[in-house]
Amino acid sequence: MIKKTFAEIKNIAAGHEDDSEPGVLKKVLFTWEELPKGRRLQMINWATLPSGKRFRKHFHQDMDEIFIIIDGVMEISVNGEKELLSRGDAVLVPVRSVHTMQNKTKKDAHYLVVGLSQGKGGQTIVV
Repeated sequence: MIKKTFAEIKNIAAGHEDDSEPGVLKKVLFTWEELPKGRRLQMINWATLPSGKRFRKHFHQDMDEIFIIIDGVMEISVNGEKELLSRGDAVLVPVRSVHTMQNKTKKDAHYLVVGLSQGKGGQTIVV
């Protein structure tokens, strides 16, 4: 069993962000090395999007992402198509889809991100 205590996990900049001034921070709940081998699951992250911030527009070469909104109201753009997301909403972003998300509230927003990899070693590409 691997237990992760939320309060003990540090926030870090998402991989597509500038470390000196990130638009989004994440808590890595489980890394690739911690997950059972032979699975397609790439990662599960708890992310914080501060008030008014957006994360950089990017896509993944071999990974689909699932965003699960815990609290806040965010606008997601996937290949130019925009949707408002709020608590309990979930969205699947297909592989190679250019996406960004912006917090539309005056407080931090939180969401889970689940990455499903094709296992080809693809990269994250900032647009």
